[in-house]
Amino acid sequence: MARLKNRPPVPARKGVAYLLPSLMTAGNLFCGFMAVLQIIQGSLLQAEDNIAWTQPYETSLLWILGAFIFDMLDGRVARLGGHESAFGREFDSLADVISFGIAPALLVFKIVLAELPARLGWMIGFVYLVCGAMRLARFNTLAIEPQNPSRSKDFSGFPIPAAAGLVASVTLLLLKYYESDRVIGNFKYALAALLLFLSFMMFSQVSYPSFKTLDWRSQRPIPRLLLIVAALALIVQTYQYSLAILFCGYLLYGFIRPKLSRRIRSEIEEDKLRSNP
Repeated sequence: MARLKNRPPVPARKGVAYLLPSLMTAGNLFCGFMAVLQIIQGSLLQAEDNIAWTQPYETSLLWILGAFIFDMLDGRVARLGGHESAFGREFDSLADVISFGIAPALLVFKIVLAELPARLGWMIGFVYLVCGAMRLARFNTLAIEPQNPSRSKDFSGFPIPAAAGLVASVTLLLLKYYESDRVIGNFKYALAALLLFLSFMMFSQVSYPSFKTLDWRSQRPIPRLLLIVAALALIVQTYQYSLAILFCGYLLYGFIRPKLSRRIRSEIEEDKLRSNP
């Protein structure tokens, strides 16, 4: 009993450091769940030929983008607290399958894939889902191996949160473009091609920066802070267009990245050149 009494209490800060990343992941999962509910609601209105059938789909897209924000936060919070764990990695992957796998696949299926003949639609949706799940499984498997390249600052293959963000932002752009027509034109079939292309990219060997080494400390903190605030304000005001451009830019960056000089890459990705200060 004396030993128990003399045992030092667990610091509250340490418990919070473990809890916060899981709360962020739970927020990701909640957004994915709400996105699926909105997609179901939209499909019911679409079946009834309700003129407001696109509204739940637009809301589901915002939930998917909200899940993307939570997904960015959970990893950064865990790294800041120094408490990255196997449990957090697995929990994050399970949430990602819902928010960035099932929700986007179901969304595109209800909007366009269901119209494709010979059950081709659900096959395309399933290919996207299984490639996303396999990519997450590959990431988790490689992450526990010591001295593995996947533990570096780069992603091998297009990350599934970015893939979902791209699908969601392009779909949102199409819904906005055809808002006055109350129906989505033939451009919606580009979503099927996009889903297949992203399925391939998620399991490809194209390297993408994870921005894990993003250094907010700068020799010019005030100008950089003002630039970030201005960029965020612009994105918020024009999110129906700017998000699609942002995610498309990230997708294309993986192809042009190997052709850039080391200095340009380091400035873009905020990876300080230690050998050339």
